[in-house]
Amino acid sequence: MTDIREVSVDELRHLVSDRALSGETMLLNMGPQHPSTHGVLRLLLELDGEIVVNCVPDIGFLHTGVEKNMEAKTYQKAEVMTDRLDYLNPCGNNLTYCLAVEKLCELDVPPRAQAIRVILAELTRINSHLVWLGTSGLDLAAMSIFLYCMVEREKLLDIFEMVSGQRMMTTYIRPGGLWRDVPVEFEDAVGSFIDHFPEELAKYHALLDTNELFLERTKGISTITQKQCIAYGITGPVLRASGMAYDIRKALPYSGYEQYDFNIPTRTEGDIYARYSVRLEEMDESLKIIRQALNKLPYGPVRSNNRKFVPPPRSEIGVSMESLIHHFKLWTEGFTPPKGSVYAVTESPRGELGVFLESDGSPKPYRVHYRTPTFANLQIMPILSRGHFVADVVGAIGSIDIVLGDADR
Repeated sequence: MTDIREVSVDELRHLVSDRALSGETMLLNMGPQHPSTHGVLRLLLELDGEIVVNCVPDIGFLHTGVEKNMEAKTYQKAEVMTDRLDYLNPCGNNLTYCLAVEKLCELDVPPRAQAIRVILAELTRINSHLVWLGTSGLDLAAMSIFLYCMVEREKLLDIFEMVSGQRMMTTYIRPGGLWRDVPVEFEDAVGSFIDHFPEELAKYHALLDTNELFLERTKGISTITQKQCIAYGITGPVLRASGMAYDIRKALPYSGYEQYDFNIPTRTEGDIYARYSVRLEEMDESLKIIRQALNKLPYGPVRSNNRKFVPPPRSEIGVSMESLIHHFKLWTEGFTPPKGSVYAVTESPRGELGVFLESDGSPKPYRVHYRTPTFANLQIMPILSRGHFVADVVGAIGSIDIVLGDADR
C-alpha cells in the first residue's frame, strides 16, 4: 500500500470504503507527477485488483493565487494574469475578463475589434483541441496523431505571435477593444490555415475513426449521462457528448456570435469516443465561424474612443502631450469604474468560463472570482473511473480535457 500522505483514519473514512480500511482493497496514488494527468493532479485510486472501486481527485498543486493577485493590481495590469489560468485558452481568458470590465464600465467595442476577437477565440479553440487530441492520442498509444497535431498548432502560434508578439500569453484583447490592429498579412495567414486545415481534420478521422485499438479504448468506456452532467454542473464538450446541445455562444451570445451561422455538435453515448467526436466536429464548426468573420471583417477602429478607460493609440503619444499624460495616468493610477458587481461568461474549449468582478470604486477590483470548467469537470472522475481498469483512467482524464492551472488558480 503506497503512501497516502498524513491523513487520519476518520478523514480517510470519508474518502474510501471500509474495504480499503480493512485491507480488502488497495489504495494507490496516481500522480501528482504522472505524465498522463495533463498537469499536476493526484488521483487517489481504490483498487480491487486492476478494477477501480473509487477515485478521489486531489488538486491544488498548481495554486498560484491568481485571483488574489489580480485584486492587488489595477484593472488593466491585472489582465496579464488571465493568460496564465488556462494556458491553452489565453485569448479566451482575455476575452472573458475584458467582457466583465466592459460590462462594469459600460464600454463600447468597435465592430472590427469584435470580429477579430471572434476569429482569435475560434483559432484558440482549435489550438486547444489540437493539444487535447495529440496528448490524448499519446495516452492511448497513438503517437502519430500527436506529431500531426503539433505541426498544425505551430501555424496557429505563428498567427498569435504575428498579432501580439507572443506565441501563447498574448494579452492582445484589451478592455474596449484590442491592443492594436492586426497586421496586413493577418487575413492571408488565417485564410491559408482555414483552407488547408480541413485536409488535416480528414487525416485525423482516417487515423482514429476506424482504428480498432482506439475504438477498444474509447467506445463504451467512462460513460456519463446527461442527467449526471447537469447534476454536477458539467459544461462544454463533455455535456454535449452526453446529448445536451448547450453552448454559451448560442445560449448567451457575446462579441457578436449571434451574427454567425454554426451548429452545436452533440452525441448521445456519453463515452470517451463521443467526447472525441464532438471535439473534432467543433473544430470544423470553428472553421465555419472564422470564414464568416473574415468575409465580413469591417474596416474601422479597433478600440473604444472612451478615453476615461482606454489609453490613446501609441501613434498619438509622440505628437500629443495630452495623449502622453493620459497614457501615463492610466498605466500608473488606473481608471475608476463605478461601484457594482458583474458576471461575464464565455464558451471556452473546456466549457463555461465565467468571471465575477466587484468594484468598490477604486482603481483595483475589490473581488475577482473565476468559474472555471476544469474545476467543475474534475468532479466526475469517480463516475468515469468506477468499474474500469486502471489503464482506462488515463483515457478518462484525457477525455474531459483538464488544464490544472484552470482548476487551481
